[in-house]
Amino acid sequence: MTIAPPPQRAYAAVNGSSATFVLPDGGTETVRATEQTDIRQAIVDRAAAVARKAATPVELVTTGDRGEHHLLVDATGTVTSLIERPVEHGTVVRGAAVDTANGEEVRNEAQRLRRTTVAAEPPTRTSFIEPARGERSEGAGWRGLIGRIGIHVHPSTAELARAEHAQTVSRHWAGCRTIAVANGKGGVGKTITTAMLAAVYGRYGGGNVLAWDNNDTRGTLGWRTESGLYDATIRDLLPAASTLLAPTASVSDISAFVHHQSADRYDVLRSNPELLAVHQRIAHAEFDVLMQVAARYYRLVVFDSGNDESADRWLRMVDSSYQLVIPTLTAPESAESAALLLDALRERDERSAALADNAVIVLTHAEPVRASEARRIVEGFEGYVRAVETVPFDPALKSGPLRFDSLRPATRDAWLRVAAAAASSLEAEPS
Repeated sequence: MTIAPPPQRAYAAVNGSSATFVLPDGGTETVRATEQTDIRQAIVDRAAAVARKAATPVELVTTGDRGEHHLLVDATGTVTSLIERPVEHGTVVRGAAVDTANGEEVRNEAQRLRRTTVAAEPPTRTSFIEPARGERSEGAGWRGLIGRIGIHVHPSTAELARAEHAQTVSRHWAGCRTIAVANGKGGVGKTITTAMLAAVYGRYGGGNVLAWDNNDTRGTLGWRTESGLYDATIRDLLPAASTLLAPTASVSDISAFVHHQSADRYDVLRSNPELLAVHQRIAHAEFDVLMQVAARYYRLVVFDSGNDESADRWLRMVDSSYQLVIPTLTAPESAESAALLLDALRERDERSAALADNAVIVLTHAEPVRASEARRIVEGFEGYVRAVETVPFDPALKSGPLRFDSLRPATRDAWLRVAAAAASSLEAEPS
């Protein structure tokens, strides 16, 4: 029976972004981090090169600011953590098995390396409020497992983009910000877009987000979201506005007029879909009072608009918004309606034109469609607005309650992109 040779041993003493690397033959060299590779990954890469040359795994002992670790590195760079275990000749070394014949030599080399490391590193005070030098949030799963032994795996491009989008939608601004979701055609996804934007901002930014059903004509936002403790609509809020704006009002008083979404962490201000439009019209001055209440209690308002672009409340919504989001489907009619809205706003006044130029188009796939159909609409809007985002088909959006957790992962990522695109310009005051 052929006995496999024991793994060769190498040592690495980490000091900031460089390390002293001791080769199995006793030679030393310096390993440094690069812009693409941190120091611990650079050490593993060097050990893997040694393993390839020797055609056998390398036992790597690392010391530094994260303590001492004993690892087994093979020629592919795969890392295995070694634990204390007995060996054939009865010698036990913590984290590594050694032969009696050369165990003393290995221990002496390790002690020499430690003495060299201590001499090379001046004492420094540990900060109690700052993360340790080089410390990262490694997360859970396999990445977290190897991260806890000091090996960092760089996130993928998709993970980096997701983290950037999450940071964008988590921002808080000085003063209330408003987003208008509008398209003059019905059934194009305005309510879905409103609910999903509010959910993303509420979940990532910590609440204080209002989805406002700014609709004279049977708005359905209330039908597809949770009911609160009170059967209240915007018509109940209007006569209570002066009380809610009084200096003695409590932040919880608004709860009697809105409907909280328990999982998605935003509130809904409902219209009454059972009344005719003539019974729930909101005039210019009334809208302004309601907006004062919203700004008093919320950091962000997302308007779900109706289809009547001549209504006072619709026009006042446009005048009060920082950002315009226009939903459309892959159907030519809904895309044309979106384009006509942009044309009309550009002709209305300077501020409306700025909203149109800075608009975000959201192309939602209500049904599975051919890629060429979606691409034609995306290309038609590119260069005409600031951003065009697509949301894939998801059966959870077709009917029933709108819940962010019920969506497929790809759909959640798509709405995160949409919300980030809309939020990226909320910092500046509207012109």
